[in-house]
Amino acid sequence: QVQLVESGGGLVQAGGSLRLSCLHSGRTFSGMAWFRQAPGKEREFVAAIRWQDDITDYADSIKGRFTVSRDKTENTLYLQMNSLKPEDTAIYYCAASTRPIYAGNTVSRRASHDYWGQGTQVTVSS
Repeated sequence: QVQLVESGGGLVQAGGSLRLSCLHSGRTFSGMAWFRQAPGKEREFVAAIRWQDDITDYADSIKGRFTVSRDKTENTLYLQMNSLKPEDTAIYYCAASTRPIYAGNTVSRRASHDYWGQGTQVTVSS
């Protein structure tokens, strides 16, 4: 059974940093991604990484501040978040895809991801 377990969320001041982790198990994926959902808003794409070649993709709103990576030996996906802003406050979810092709618009679509974690809260105070 596939499980995705996020950790690393918390409360941080604006300008600070956090690193989220997502421990995964069970199978090989074509790619994994981070999404976030702020109160009253839809879940939105943050960042993704393709397993074939570790190519990454980012939402414009976090480009240059966040970095997605993975540790193959530890079965862990990471999201390093720097220069955090109050508008980054949200529940952050990791997700995994088994789509044959993980590229282009596929990586940013919620429907492209078959497995989801339970989420971890990130709160950035001003």
